[in-house]
Amino acid sequence: MARTTSRVSDPRSSDRGPSEGILPELLGYHLRRTQLAVFADFERSMFGIDLTPGQFGVLARIAANPGLTQSALGRAVGLERSTVVAVIDKLERRKLVVRGEAEGDRRANALVLSEEGQKLFREATRRVRQHERRIARHLSPAEAKSLAALLRKMRGL
Repeated sequence: MARTTSRVSDPRSSDRGPSEGILPELLGYHLRRTQLAVFADFERSMFGIDLTPGQFGVLARIAANPGLTQSALGRAVGLERSTVVAVIDKLERRKLVVRGEAEGDRRANALVLSEEGQKLFREATRRVRQHERRIARHLSPAEAKSLAALLRKMRGL
């Protein structure tokens, strides 16, 4: 039996690249592509101080809530207990966070930023503000505010 083959043009031969097909219609696709770009810029922003977006978020919560327990932190940032412990262990080894006894519950750890943690957090916050200006540079202030509100709405907040 003779096998017939049909010719299909190579999508790489186009100057525009391969078609995205259904992808431009999908919110999740755009969110993921945006997240990758934002995280790459964040990583460049934190060069030399070695903080991930998650670690920055943890430091921000502790800075805003000195004495926050690990359990409350986990609930606030949506992390399981074991993950919170690992993150805090890493930040504690870097001498950025100090565990203390929680008021009224000796079994719980209360978290505060160390002096070194406060200093690093101030520098990281300065860099994050620059990062935020870069990633929103194509948006008006009203558009940026609207986008943040829409993203919160998508998360159900």
